[in-house]
Amino acid sequence: MDDQSLIVATCADREAALLARYAMHSANSRGRKHAEPEHPYRGPFQRDRDRIVHSSAFRRLSGKMQVFTGEMGDYHRTRLTHTHEVASIARTIGRGLRLNEDLVEALALFHDIGHPPFGHAGEDALDECLAAHGGFSHNEFALTIAEDLEARYPAFPGLNLTYEVLDGQATRADKEASYAATGRAPLLEVQVVEAADSATYDAHDTDDAVKLRLVTLDELAKCALAREALETVRSRYANLRDDLLRKAVVHQLIDRQVTDILSTSAAVLATALDLSAEEIRRSAARITATRELTEQKRELEAFLYERVYRHPRLIEVRAEAQGRLKQMFELLCGSPERMPPQFQARAEKVGIQRAVGDYLAGMTDRYCDQQYEKLFSASQSSSKL
Repeated sequence: MDDQSLIVATCADREAALLARYAMHSANSRGRKHAEPEHPYRGPFQRDRDRIVHSSAFRRLSGKMQVFTGEMGDYHRTRLTHTHEVASIARTIGRGLRLNEDLVEALALFHDIGHPPFGHAGEDALDECLAAHGGFSHNEFALTIAEDLEARYPAFPGLNLTYEVLDGQATRADKEASYAATGRAPLLEVQVVEAADSATYDAHDTDDAVKLRLVTLDELAKCALAREALETVRSRYANLRDDLLRKAVVHQLIDRQVTDILSTSAAVLATALDLSAEEIRRSAARITATRELTEQKRELEAFLYERVYRHPRLIEVRAEAQGRLKQMFELLCGSPERMPPQFQARAEKVGIQRAVGDYLAGMTDRYCDQQYEKLFSASQSSSKL
């Protein structure tokens, strides 16, 4: 056996020793649409992770708002920092449940890669613009990026990710339809990322909202989950200054959720130790939380929706951004030659409207604003001639 074979065997042996049977083992991957030789020391999901991290779309997440606009400061999360936080929490849960951390990390890093500029406001605007052409979903657009738009490899279009990562993202687009069509729940690793995403934005949107003074911790304490976290911190530490109190409460919110998810899910999976990754998808076993935490999260999210996401300062910014996106969509549909050549070529394949939507969805917030000024200043100049 040569050295490379030893390295590959060690990689497989590592998973066999560390992962539960119900985890998705790399050796059982369905592979990729475009066949590639195995890497001598990286498993397939490690390669997926690396391809995602090195993609242009992933880097652009640093310029896309999560909830709050850059006009409100530079402390709050961007789509990229949110993604890294989801990956960190998801890996903690995945490791505790003996799942495939490489797959968990790849899924987490990929999960929001399809978000357009200006968060959900931008998504709503593009969905409206494309209503007669299939609508717009950031979850579906992530697949478009991975399979068509990224151009990094000479042998194939897109990133050529494994079927497991692509299927996991597809279930985010329509969970109910996926389950109805296959009779299978998503892989446990996919479910972990969903749970981590929810835990992350509940804690960190709270952090950002308090830091930006949209709400106070005492106002948040009307919700049981935040109140318990605040009481726990105050019982441990006396007279914390405001910034340390806020950070400690956020830490407690994360710890409370992750501990609950881990302990509840571990109890469920303890009854399914003999099931394979495929078999457990057809069972009733799920990554889950207690009913108490689920209800507390629902209460907190309702509060955040009313007091933070619909805050007048945010609504104004979002409305302006949506207006700009809609104007750009109409202008480019009428003048597709103003798009870069690759999107003009794409219009011949998928239609002008969809190509324009894809072009706009890939923009960062700042680049979108810059292109708006460029497009409409040029339009105004030509109209005066």
